[in-house]
Amino acid sequence: MAGRSTGLPTQKQVIELLGGEFMRAGYEIEDVVIDARPRPPHITVIADGDTPLDLDTVAELSRSASALLDSLDSGDAYVLEVTSPGVERPLTSEKHFRRAHARLVDAELADGTLVTGRVGSVSDGAVDLVVRDRRDWTVRRIPLAEIVKAVVQIEFSPPKARELELAGAAGTEAGA
Repeated sequence: MAGRSTGLPTQKQVIELLGGEFMRAGYEIEDVVIDARPRPPHITVIADGDTPLDLDTVAELSRSASALLDSLDSGDAYVLEVTSPGVERPLTSEKHFRRAHARLVDAELADGTLVTGRVGSVSDGAVDLVVRDRRDWTVRRIPLAEIVKAVVQIEFSPPKARELELAGAAGTEAGA
């Protein structure tokens, strides 16, 4: 989307200008990246919420963001992109794990242990991960403070029904 701005706004200005509009739509701005090198310059707004961004929502947020940025009223053109953080974003807070509910994650623990599991409930500073334990699925509660690094895995096949059930995502399409 192209628009106009007063020179390029700062990251802080973009967040202040757009933050309320995104919150009303149920999303928060996680980051703003302003790249003045290309012509026209690029403004990327990275948003996340409890409901994943879909194309219709991205289009709505882009239109409202563009209108708000255009209200700064200068002749300078820019390219605006509204996007989600993507699966490569590390999970660093309780809200990130909550938003990754029923997703498969790789977690590195403070003791060096690597755990792969499906995100279940998240509360009181801990996450329930559904992990494969020898022959069956079990739930392992892990304090977030013990997780050094966690990222969502990209999956190419559907999860097992029992795995989803333990993660609290029963009724989601799954394999046997």
